[in-house]
Amino acid sequence: MVNENSYKMACAIAKILDNKLAKDITILNIRNVSTIADYFVICSAETTTQVKAFSGYVEDLVEKVFEVNPKGIEADLKNRWHLLDYGDIIVHIMHKEEREFYTIEKFWSHACKINREEWEKEASELSF
Repeated sequence: MVNENSYKMACAIAKILDNKLAKDITILNIRNVSTIADYFVICSAETTTQVKAFSGYVEDLVEKVFEVNPKGIEADLKNRWHLLDYGDIIVHIMHKEEREFYTIEKFWSHACKINREEWEKEASELSF
């Protein structure tokens, strides 16, 4: 996937999660600090039901809009953390308590954070 397309898709995923009322949405550009992906999209959910629902919603809309399916999906049995691996983009949908405990942003603090205004503007061109 071309980096520009990865960026657009990461922004779209953030907007998809925002439309479903996910909390604390963050996009980290990890391209210059890791080889595992270009972007992390991270969000919090209030309940385990929301974790599962957000994951399914992202999967459905990304397939519809970008015609891409995740290369891998990881989910714990209690629906407290779902991970969707799109290759260049890894989506972390976490229960708020797991998010606070694991503090992914702190671990990846050397990555560049994409501000909300920027990803909202990029995603505004897409319809879903």
